[in-house]
Amino acid sequence: MPVASELSELKEAARRAVEANLSELLTLSHTIHAHPETNFDEVKACAWTADALADGGFAVTGGVAGMPTAFSADIGSGPLVVAVCAEYDALPGVGHACGHNIIAASAVGAGLGLAGLADQLGITVRVLGTPAEEGGGGKITMIEAGVFDDVHAAMMIHPWPEDRLAGTCLAVSHVDVTFTGRSAHASAAPWEGVNAGDAMTIAQVALGLLRQQFRPGDQVHGIVTDGGQAANIIPSSVTGRFMCRSTTLPGLERLEPRIRACFEAGAVATGCTFTIESLAPVYSHMESDPGLLDLYRANAETLGRSFALDDAGAPRPTFSTDMANVSLAVPTIHPLVGIDSAGSVNHQPEFAAACITPSADIAVRDGAVSMAWTVIDAAQPGPLRERLLAGTTR
Repeated sequence: MPVASELSELKEAARRAVEANLSELLTLSHTIHAHPETNFDEVKACAWTADALADGGFAVTGGVAGMPTAFSADIGSGPLVVAVCAEYDALPGVGHACGHNIIAASAVGAGLGLAGLADQLGITVRVLGTPAEEGGGGKITMIEAGVFDDVHAAMMIHPWPEDRLAGTCLAVSHVDVTFTGRSAHASAAPWEGVNAGDAMTIAQVALGLLRQQFRPGDQVHGIVTDGGQAANIIPSSVTGRFMCRSTTLPGLERLEPRIRACFEAGAVATGCTFTIESLAPVYSHMESDPGLLDLYRANAETLGRSFALDDAGAPRPTFSTDMANVSLAVPTIHPLVGIDSAGSVNHQPEFAAACITPSADIAVRDGAVSMAWTVIDAAQPGPLRERLLAGTTR
């Protein structure tokens, strides 16, 4: 077991490595932010992120799990394999309003901070480029392809208006629902039509009424993506995109049939037919690893981060992420790094603007250093390292 001074020297070396690369990390963050790319189209962001790691000595493999915008970058040869996940996809319409540019840059920073220490620590550092978190489930595809099979621990940070140790990650399914009817002249012969728009309206009303019976944590929300072509044509086809969420996978399985019944009601009432198309693998709930999270907290607090909201028992923010599926496969953490968002919240244009401010740049540095230090702590001889190597999630 290293003495405190040796551990401190390791952490100081990691911090120096992050700060030596900080200018390039911030350039990466700002460049990704300026060129938002959505699910599975993150060609530039993926290349920029992978190139930054290759320049740092990582062996990069592109196109993993059959996804052109996914990669795996390794350095070191130790038996303990730790994965740091980089997200870089943007949202339609509002760009990087979830701050994935910060996530990518901090993941690269953590990797570079650990690169020169990997063999000394007895670890393999793996930075994974994970596309399509915003609804495509890239990490789930990577799990199914075996990318995480030899990983002993995984982590990432996510920007948020406040520092939080974890959120409440809801299990979620993403679907497109299409009602099909028959078009007709809306004035001259409306009785000849079968109105797909009415079917969607009935379904949405049914969903609104059903919410009264939802269990705590259950949610459904959606938008109409195709509502017809002209006001004087009864729409023969209308499509909506919906997300169904619950606190756990079993809860989601209970909720989904009730949601489907609302769409069936719209079809029955209007004479339409309907189809439901799954858009992505189902995202699970998250189970953060307490040992890793304790280490992360101590390291983030050393950098001046505060988790007063967690200590006060403030409600955790709710969201969904495919990192949750990773947490059911290997010990995982997904802490939230606060930035000054001027009162805005994720998925707002104002939050996108906040993700390239000085506060966001500090989050890149703090996220990278906190994760690197957490890996250094976890790599030390002792019960946690032994548990991780044994593949035990708790």
